[in-house]
Amino acid sequence: MAFTDGTADFRSDTVTRPTEAMRQAMANAEVGDDVYRDDPTVNALEEKAAAAVGMQRALFTPSGTMANQIGIHLHTRPGDGVICVPSAHVRKYELGSAAAISGTTFLVVESPDGSMTAAALDTALDPNGPYYNIRPGLLTWENTHNASGGTILSPEVMAKGSAIASERGIPVHLDGARIWNAAAGAGVEVEEWSQHATSMMFCFSKGLGAPIGSMLCGTADFIEEARRVRKRLGGGMRQVGVLAAAAAVAFDERDRLVEDHLLARRLGEGIAARHPDAVDLARVQTNMVRVDGAGLPAGAARFKDDLVAAGILVGFAAQDVLRFVTHRDVNAADVDRVLAVLDSA
Repeated sequence: MAFTDGTADFRSDTVTRPTEAMRQAMANAEVGDDVYRDDPTVNALEEKAAAAVGMQRALFTPSGTMANQIGIHLHTRPGDGVICVPSAHVRKYELGSAAAISGTTFLVVESPDGSMTAAALDTALDPNGPYYNIRPGLLTWENTHNASGGTILSPEVMAKGSAIASERGIPVHLDGARIWNAAAGAGVEVEEWSQHATSMMFCFSKGLGAPIGSMLCGTADFIEEARRVRKRLGGGMRQVGVLAAAAAVAFDERDRLVEDHLLARRLGEGIAARHPDAVDLARVQTNMVRVDGAGLPAGAARFKDDLVAAGILVGFAAQDVLRFVTHRDVNAADVDRVLAVLDSA
C-alpha cells in the first residue's frame, strides 16, 4: 500500500514505516541499560536470533555496516586481504570502512552474480604464494546479492568455497543482510548457509521491515569481543529495547517475505511482457527487479521521470539500470501503477 501521501516507494526495502504492532511494542517495551547488559528485550532478541541461525550468540547493532565491520575487524589483521566479489556490499557500499577501521584491503574474485567458484577460491586463497603477497585474512559472502538484483547464493557453492577457506585456517563471514529473503526464496533454512560461516550478520531494517537494527552472530567468544568493538565504534546503546521490540515484531513476521517475492515476480513479468529485453526474469529471485534502460523505448532516466510524475519512486542500480525493491509498504495496486506508466509512455 502506498504511503499516506500517495507515494509508492520502490527505492529500497529500507523505506518501510513501523507498523502499528511495532509502534505498540516499542511503547510497551521493557528496557534496561544494554551497556550493562540489563535490557531484557534486546537480550531476548539476541537469544532468539542466535538460535534461529544456529549459532551460539548474537549481538544487536545499529546497522548492518557496523555488524559487517566488526566482523572484518575481529577476523583480520592490518594488511590482510578480504576475499569478496567486486560488487560486494562490504567493498562497494560501506565507505571504505574496512580500510579505515581495520587496515585491510580487498582481494576480489570475479563473479557475475555474487557467487565464487571453488576453483577461483582455490587460487585466491592459495597459501603458497610469495611472502610479500597480500595475505588472505577473511572470506566474505553476501546473500542475497544486492548488486545482482537480489539473487540467491547456492548453499552448495558456499559450502565448497568455505571448506577451502576453513582447510587453510581462514575464517568466513556471511553478509546476510537479506538472508531471510534468501531462505524464503530458496525454501530452505538459514542454517543451510550459516553452518558454513564463522560469523554472520543480518538486518532487521531491510527485507524484514523494522525501522532499525541488525544482528551479528557467532561463537560466544567472538560475540564477547564484538561487544567491545561495538562500544569502540559508538554502538553501545542504552535503553535499546525500544528498538529491539520493533525488530522482534518484524522477525516474528518473516514468513510474509514470500509476499514481497510474489510481488516482485508480478512486476518483473509485467515489465518483461511489455519490453522483453528490459528485465532478466532469471534474476528476479527475491524482492528486487532490475530494469535495463537499453530495453526501454526512451531509456531508464525517462522512465524514472515518468514514474516520479505519477508519484512512484525508484532508484538507479547502475548507469541506465533501475532497481525496484518490493516490501511490506507496496502492494499489487502499486505494481499496476508502474505498469500503467509504461503503457502510457
